[in-house]
Amino acid sequence: MEKALSPNQRKPRPVPRPRWRRYAPNPWVAGTVAIATLIALPVITVTSFIFVPAGEVWDHLVATVLQDYIVNSLILMAGVAAGTLIIGVSTAWLTTMCSFPGRRIFEWALLLPMAFPAYIIAYTYTGLLDFAGPVQTTLREWFAWSYGDYWFPEIRSIGGAIVMLSLVLYPYVYLLSRAAFLEQSSHAMDASRMLGCGPWRSFLLISLPSARPAIIAGLSLALMETLADYGTVQYFGVSNFTTGIFRTWFGLGDAAAAAQLSALLMTFVFTLIVIERWSRSRARYHMTGQRSTPLPTYRLRIGKTCLAWLACGLPLALGFLLPGGLLVSWSMATAAYVVDERFWQLVFNSITLAGSAALFALLLALYMAYSKRLTGGMGTNSAVRLAAMGYAIPGTVIAVGVMLPFGWFDNTIDAWARETFGVSTGLLLSGTLFAVMFAYMVRFLAVSLQTVEAGLCKIRPSMDETARSLGHRPFEVLGRIHLPLMRGSILTAILLVFVDVMKELPATLILRPFNFNTLAVRAYELATDERLMDASSAAVAIVAAGILPVILLSRSITLSRSAPQGRTAIAETGRLTAQPA
Repeated sequence: MEKALSPNQRKPRPVPRPRWRRYAPNPWVAGTVAIATLIALPVITVTSFIFVPAGEVWDHLVATVLQDYIVNSLILMAGVAAGTLIIGVSTAWLTTMCSFPGRRIFEWALLLPMAFPAYIIAYTYTGLLDFAGPVQTTLREWFAWSYGDYWFPEIRSIGGAIVMLSLVLYPYVYLLSRAAFLEQSSHAMDASRMLGCGPWRSFLLISLPSARPAIIAGLSLALMETLADYGTVQYFGVSNFTTGIFRTWFGLGDAAAAAQLSALLMTFVFTLIVIERWSRSRARYHMTGQRSTPLPTYRLRIGKTCLAWLACGLPLALGFLLPGGLLVSWSMATAAYVVDERFWQLVFNSITLAGSAALFALLLALYMAYSKRLTGGMGTNSAVRLAAMGYAIPGTVIAVGVMLPFGWFDNTIDAWARETFGVSTGLLLSGTLFAVMFAYMVRFLAVSLQTVEAGLCKIRPSMDETARSLGHRPFEVLGRIHLPLMRGSILTAILLVFVDVMKELPATLILRPFNFNTLAVRAYELATDERLMDASSAAVAIVAAGILPVILLSRSITLSRSAPQGRTAIAETGRLTAQPA
């Protein structure tokens, strides 16, 4: 027979929740879904135009230039894929598995071309190799040649665009390939040596298969950037989807046809996403052993050391040192009349815009990532993945997807105000900094989101439970516990978005307000007017802003080999780079 409890020992009855709170949605889930839906609005808008009946402009595009857009885009993708794979994988393996003088410098220096936007390196090499450039001018002076007496490769061609894009995009493959090579088990490499495998056979039989998913992830990112590029292909006169969308929108004035071109381009992007995810799902290579054990390296002799220097030094010299030195010399020659009050206004505009975008992206990312940590339901996870989808979409497509709903909203409000009050409201959203900022959130929220998620993953859930048991609410736990522990991830998220916004050209070019310029837009305008030397100061400022995050990324990869399990920067970098797709 159970003993009766005294009144002081009886358990208190739970207070029933109000009926409205029982059925009210979780505010964290509701907020995350609302943000994700808003961020996905441009993509949904563009996709919806697949079902719009084709007009005369679209029929004209199909009959005249659509085939060129498809063929040139495929040629660009094939060429850039070959270039980035050859450079990225070879240099990653050399700096990870081989020992030679200068390797430590190449480990981080090979990432420096990532700081160069493709359109800036295209302007630089055009000024260097064009008919009026110093290279051809010197050749004509030395050999007394005139026009037509000699053959010289045409830089403004689809081949030139492939080379330019490969020089600045190979770091994506190098970054993830080297991270994967560092993740290799030293036991497997030792076993390979014991079985008599040399460096080449070990690379083909062990290193390359184990790194295949990471290599394909890096390659897919490089190809997405290739499809997203506008400045390089436009300047070199290559007709592809991005230039076609721009011409259709501003030249032919048909928003529907531009949106349909954008939807067709998105099929290329999503095909790359499917291939990348399929490659990771098909991976069946597993490594055992502790990562903190040093990897065995192959000490190179003098002859092979020279070949390693050539393999690592050539892409570094062509992708960063040569164009960087040329830009600096041009900027010093033109600084007297280029660096004036208007130039500093451009610097202020760019820094303000990039800093604001980085801050807003960080706040949204913190909310969504913490909501996913708190709830962990299917709705929250799906919303976070939906919000990260915009990183794979080219800036030109996002600009079209932003302008269409914003223009519809402005026209609707203006018509209502005219009928009701007899006044015109004008453009409330279109052509404003709000539209530019919204496009940046769609494009780059995934960068901040993945970095914040990587930082949150390092914090044990038991810390949340302890803080909640002490009476702290979720926002208090985030502010007093998580944010101090995530200082490095927060700084990385801010820097990465800041640099991406500084380099972004097509979305800014289409959506910016009148009389508002940034360094990227100004460099594009001057280069289009063939004032390449005058564009150098803006280009140097953009490149300088991108160097620090590149060095931080390289340092995080180098330190990851000795990091304890569960605290590896390789996993963070891999998620940051591959998951937005």
